Amino acid sequence: MRLATWNVNSIRTRVDRVAAFLERHDVDVLALQETKCRDDQFPHDRFTDLGYQVAHVGHSQWNGVAIVSRVGLDDVRTGFPGMPSWAAKEGQEPTAEARALGAVCGGVRVWSLYVPNGRTLADPHLQYKLEWLSALRENAAGWLAEDPAAQVALVGDWNIAPEDGDVWDMAVFAHSTHVSPPERAAFRAIVDAGYADVVRPHAPGPGVFTYWDYTQLRFPRREGMRIDFVLGSPALEARVEHAFIDREERKGKGASDHAPVVVDLTP
Repeated sequence: MRLATWNVNSIRTRVDRVAAFLERHDVDVLALQETKCRDDQFPHDRFTDLGYQVAHVGHSQWNGVAIVSRVGLDDVRTGFPGMPSWAAKEGQEPTAEARALGAVCGGVRVWSLYVPNGRTLADPHLQYKLEWLSALRENAAGWLAEDPAAQVALVGDWNIAPEDGDVWDMAVFAHSTHVSPPERAAFRAIVDAGYADVVRPHAPGPGVFTYWDYTQLRFPRREGMRIDFVLGSPALEARVEHAFIDREERKGKGASDHAPVVVDLTP
């Protein structure tokens, strides 16, 4: 089974690229993040015409996650227990954002995750991010406690660079989110709960990135970040045969600012 994850930064803008990616790489399951549309705006037909089932959750022009699969799409879950809420504007009631979607695809529980950004070290959004990751960790640990042989893939845009070599220049990020000790500790806590970064052994760093900002020619200057990951349970990690980051998808007109991450699993 070939599993991929991609922060597509607007599915309606890039549906042609996504469809071409699925066909070119013969992808079985694709998790998408930052779809930036409501459920009724998602281009379902484009994927069903290619033989994929679709699950999507999106409430507005922000956030949004999806899973498209041609190997089954069962037990779809929107969010996870204890996932914190966020108020987009002062005075509004906090609500659950469209940041987590799970489904069983070909025997693998796939979670498409769009971890909150955090914004700045002084912003309340960072505390929201840490609480969100803590709730995810509690659930992820519980899934393995219930079934140590469970095949679980936690995939998506984590908005964390867990190692110094995962950013192009640590000096630039010295006072920024994504590399702060609390964020890295939150990422490591999920790894310590039993989930391995299954891509890094096949695409080691430093300097191997998945995201490049649109500004200041970051991509051609190779000034990026590694913030998109596939964390697998032990049973899933044992099936990983190969993995790669499709840097070519960051090139050309209309590219997302993220590159897809692809993992091949043995039968």
